[in-house]
Amino acid sequence: MPEGDTAYQAAASIAAAFAGKPLTYSQFRVPRYATVDLSGRTVLAARSIGKHVVVDVGDDWAIHTHMKMEGVWRVHPVGTRWTKPAYTARLVLRTDTHEAVGFDLGVCEMLRHPDEALSHLGPDLLGPGWDPELAVANLARDPARPIGLALLDQRLMAGVGNVYRCEVCFLRGVHPHTPAGEVDLPAIVDLCHRLLVANRARVRTTTGHARARRYWVYGRGGRPCMRCGTPVERSFLGTADTTEERVLYHCPHCQPAPSQSSLRSRP
Repeated sequence: MPEGDTAYQAAASIAAAFAGKPLTYSQFRVPRYATVDLSGRTVLAARSIGKHVVVDVGDDWAIHTHMKMEGVWRVHPVGTRWTKPAYTARLVLRTDTHEAVGFDLGVCEMLRHPDEALSHLGPDLLGPGWDPELAVANLARDPARPIGLALLDQRLMAGVGNVYRCEVCFLRGVHPHTPAGEVDLPAIVDLCHRLLVANRARVRTTTGHARARRYWVYGRGGRPCMRCGTPVERSFLGTADTTEERVLYHCPHCQPAPSQSSLRSRP
């Protein structure tokens, strides 16, 4: 599932192959931008902002993409066979030597002044201006809100998705339904930052295993908790406008449920 570390890796791959080089070909496979041709423009930079990937192409214009649930970027030498079906490609960029293809992108558009357009996002966990104090303050603004919902709100802190939401709550021994005001928020924010930094240049893992058993609870519904052996529970926590992000994994033994008084205090 694409999260802040995925976006960081995608932007780094694009930057390594494209930064400072002119585009020889571009194709948006999105109706609104079907006639846009960026050939001749030089890629100034590629960067991630939270879970967004921004490719700056000059004159305050940028390509803005978000991978949502299924998207992926692939960067390879020109002439390399694509690893996903061509009909899933939403954007193709090419220089004399390399090609970048965005498959199944949830958002693919041109933005003017992208930093202003994305200014609603909270502190970027992998950004150069990371501000942990602001992230803590943002999460603390609604102390009755379940921490499992607050961590997914990109307006508060940008980069955490469902995998990190589940794993961070487990590692801190916090039930995702616990009100944010009853959680050690500085410790939660610090762990989010440390995990994303550790995973930004490798296959994501929260357990130290790079292949099997990469996660403590995520995707392990019904299987034994690797810490205590209790079956991991799979449930839902979200709002009507969320879909797969509502899926939640937690260990009922390692993450005790909040008290009923805490739950009744919610508005």
